[in-house]
Amino acid sequence: MAHKKGQGSIRNGRDSNPNYLGLKVADGQSILAGTIILKQRGTKIHPGMNVQRANDDSLFATADGIVQFGRKGRTRKIVTIVTEN
Repeated sequence: MAHKKGQGSIRNGRDSNPNYLGLKVADGQSILAGTIILKQRGTKIHPGMNVQRANDDSLFATADGIVQFGRKGRTRKIVTIVTEN
């Protein structure tokens, strides 16, 4: 009797979908409320004014305006939305 399967199944035959992480909106671009600014794992870039963090750490706008990337202090990168008053 054979102790192995005749046509064995392959072990690494799975292919997962890509994550599509990264920036979705450029600096200085106008944006509507609710639009995703960037998708990330962890908080590499933190939310500033008129920006909130979703459960999967992606950042989205809470007000209409212009996207502005900057720094808070020396190390922390932030994204803010400058509203047109």
